[in-house]
Amino acid sequence: MKKIYANGKDEIAFLNELSKRAGETNKRVTETVSAIIEDVKENGDEAVKNYTLKFDGNLPKYYEVPRDVINDAMTDADPEFINALLNAQENIADFHNRQKEQGFINAKDNGVILGQRVRGLERVGLYVPGGTAAYPSSVLMNAIPAKIAGVKEIIMVTPPLKDGTPNKDILVAAAICGVDRVFMAGGAQAIAALAYGTDEIPKCDKIVGPGNIYVATAKKLLYGVVDIDMIAGPSEILVIADDTAEPKFAAADLMSQAEHDVLASAIMVTTSEKLADATLKEIDRQKEYLSRKEIIEKSLNDFGVIIIADSREKCVELANKIAPEHLEVLMENPFELLGSLDNAGSIFLGHYASEPLGDYFAGPNHVLPTSGTARFFSPLGVASFTKRTSYTYYTEDALRQAKDDIVLIAEREGLTAHANAIKVRFED
Repeated sequence: MKKIYANGKDEIAFLNELSKRAGETNKRVTETVSAIIEDVKENGDEAVKNYTLKFDGNLPKYYEVPRDVINDAMTDADPEFINALLNAQENIADFHNRQKEQGFINAKDNGVILGQRVRGLERVGLYVPGGTAAYPSSVLMNAIPAKIAGVKEIIMVTPPLKDGTPNKDILVAAAICGVDRVFMAGGAQAIAALAYGTDEIPKCDKIVGPGNIYVATAKKLLYGVVDIDMIAGPSEILVIADDTAEPKFAAADLMSQAEHDVLASAIMVTTSEKLADATLKEIDRQKEYLSRKEIIEKSLNDFGVIIIADSREKCVELANKIAPEHLEVLMENPFELLGSLDNAGSIFLGHYASEPLGDYFAGPNHVLPTSGTARFFSPLGVASFTKRTSYTYYTEDALRQAKDDIVLIAEREGLTAHANAIKVRFED
């Protein structure tokens, strides 16, 4: 992990390199995914099953997981694991219930009635990776706000394990969150099935959930046919810290994101060079007992850096420039900076708000904008699963009062049929 100084040159050079890490989607991947999408669009479930056999080596035990299998997973699960998920669910639901948006109606004195309806989407598809990358927490983070938004049906797709069975932890999370149906299919073919619908897998209005490059590419290519949550890039964390920070906390939190992926980025910006040096030593010490040591080392070597800044203001400036997925503030009086931190997916304030708290338990969503898109994107939430429709009612007298203005604007734009639709209502 490098140590550099915020001198207006070195940190900019690093950030420019960082922006290139994911690059454009590989042309070969795009071609492969496009072919899969077309095949599924044409051949439906047969194509999905053929790709499952091709990529996974065998067909799953079930295409749609029976409800009694989901119930058995709950019965057989470790009670402590269930309790932990239920505690997390309570926090996540409490946070997202506060995001609910109400419609409105505005009845004016002249008889005009204007309003907006807000309601949940009809059906949402949830992609859940399988195997070693199976994350029950992602089921909670995607399904809970969808249910709160009023989504009528959640369809989950998830790849089978090597023995053709579903991951039981995923089924437990699905049962807790009220997922309606679960299908054993993964990859781009599962995304295509959710987007177009097949004889067995229902067509969805939106697809959410993480996945590999093939899944991400399929979502990107199908956006417009179906809505998606976001195009997610590699995981990232930015820690801004002063001399009140504990080096072992900073080191642990940086590595908590570096372990996700060799392309993950972990950055610390600090006013204390002493803290920087101590954090580097802590990384060397702690990584030795972590199971994903090799991934952490490559991630930190390629995309990790500690930047020495001369002020808290410079730390904030760089944080807003980087616009990280996760932003930790390991500083004295962190709330003093909150109003200045404009660009971040999720902010963790203080020495005991470690980023994994947000991944699993605190309540805010862990599906966050990456690659600097926190400048204009927001985390997944209840609004992500709703649609809004406006409505208008005018009386004859109200329209008569507005007639001349409407006709003038329409004719100015050369849209005489628009103007005519107003004028004919008042012809003798």
